[in-house]
Amino acid sequence: MTLSKAYLEWKEEKIYRHGVELGLQQVMQQGQRQVVENLLKARFGELDEDLAAIIEPMLQLPPQDYAALLLQLPNLEREELLRRFS
Repeated sequence: MTLSKAYLEWKEEKIYRHGVELGLQQVMQQGQRQVVENLLKARFGELDEDLAAIIEPMLQLPPQDYAALLLQLPNLEREELLRRFS
């Protein structure tokens, strides 16, 4: 059975678009991670092991909770923030 040229082109385009979407998602996630790292450094100084460990859980929060936490960050003490993710 021979696949038509149109089908092969469609399949190639679909694979290409999927790759582009994955790439964009990765760039966005890296950007979010960088924002959180920078905010933590600005608030608490150096990013130690304990603070680095809560970055991923912070990024996994639902968008509304994530935004609320970022807005609260200037008022949170380090230990309080760490407690929220322990």
